[in-house]
Amino acid sequence: MPIPEDVTGEEIDQDVRQELQSLPKTLAEDVAKNLVMVARLIDEDPERAYAYSKVALRLASRVAAVREAGGFAAYANQKYAEALAEFRAARRMTGSVELWPVMADCERGLGRPEKALDMAGAPEVHKLDKAGQVEMRLVAAGARRDMGQLDAAIVTLQSPELASSSAQPWTARLRYAYADALLAAGRQGEAREWFAKAVEADKDGSTDASDRLAELDGVEFVDAFDESVVEDDDASVVESAKDAGDTGHTEVAEDAGDDNGNDVDDD
Repeated sequence: MPIPEDVTGEEIDQDVRQELQSLPKTLAEDVAKNLVMVARLIDEDPERAYAYSKVALRLASRVAAVREAGGFAAYANQKYAEALAEFRAARRMTGSVELWPVMADCERGLGRPEKALDMAGAPEVHKLDKAGQVEMRLVAAGARRDMGQLDAAIVTLQSPELASSSAQPWTARLRYAYADALLAAGRQGEAREWFAKAVEADKDGSTDASDRLAELDGVEFVDAFDESVVEDDDASVVESAKDAGDTGHTEVAEDAGDDNGNDVDDD
């Protein structure tokens, strides 16, 4: 896979760089550059990110950070079985529970919401930091919805973190999930309230809460850069000009002349 000239490998986190020190210097640099490409592309071009992750895995499959990156790249491409295998491998290498929520979400992706709920009640959850516990709650609520248990999903999301007025990195997503669950349960008024609260917390636009809120309010947005709309508008202008010509532009000119108090020739 081609590596752009501006990618040096130094862009990766210090912790990952330390893991790569177990490799020969040249190999470590190659792996680091591929990991940078995974991080750079995983949101905008997940397929290419996945391809770079496979290169990194081929070069250094015994490095936990590489297995984790491969897991996230597979996850972004909905390759849940592969992602789960990579996450499990990374967890065996590090002993960390940090990946527990995304592993549970892979179980959901594989059509096993019951397994995801089992993981939500496992002792590993108590070892997660606050962000990980909130993520686990989101996964558990999603599993409840997968099973058609809408009321249970709503209750699962009701927590001190949801009620808190302070904005945390997870606040917008938690409020959004709660609003979406309320809407699915037919509680539109409450859903609108929580979509509005999600908008307040979503400073970086990580959700489409503003669009969902506008939809509930009956507001419709038109893309100003939509070429088809521009073409239609141009066609309307041309058609209007044609119609004006067919109906006799001389008469219009004459009227304009009369309004200004000037004589206008028929020509």
